[in-house]
Amino acid sequence: MEEYFDIVDENDQVIGTAPRSRCHGNPSLIHRTAHVVVLHSDGQRILLQKRAMTKDIQPGKWDTAVGGHLAHGESYEDGARREMSEELGLPCDLPLKFLFRSEIRNEIESENVGIFLLVSDGPFHFQQEEIDEVRFFTREELVAHADDFTPNLRRELTELAARNIF
Repeated sequence: MEEYFDIVDENDQVIGTAPRSRCHGNPSLIHRTAHVVVLHSDGQRILLQKRAMTKDIQPGKWDTAVGGHLAHGESYEDGARREMSEELGLPCDLPLKFLFRSEIRNEIESENVGIFLLVSDGPFHFQQEEIDEVRFFTREELVAHADDFTPNLRRELTELAARNIF
């Protein structure tokens, strides 16, 4: 059964729904996603996921530790909690802090993103259908591997640095 997403306007107000297959490939259909930035308790490392080679967008690239589309009617926080459970095997009741919202606009899709922060050292039991690997990166490693990152991750890391979050 195909997933349905809420379609929103530029002000993030719901104006309809559409199936996933229509949202990917039609950037006029703005939909919502949630990301969870996972920092190690030492404050010196950030967890990233390597997207599975089977993904339809940015396969094999490093990305935010947790990211996923919101289901129809789902809030940003509920989506973030569901995705961190599905993607990393973490309990849904861990303390999340809302950081900021951002937008992804490209030739493939348009997303409004709610970004949350979680401090966790794991253990992580990642979803092997969607993720090939997860690991913590230091700031120096981020610089060295930047060519292997999704464009969205690059933007998100820049925003995290500008806000003195990481």
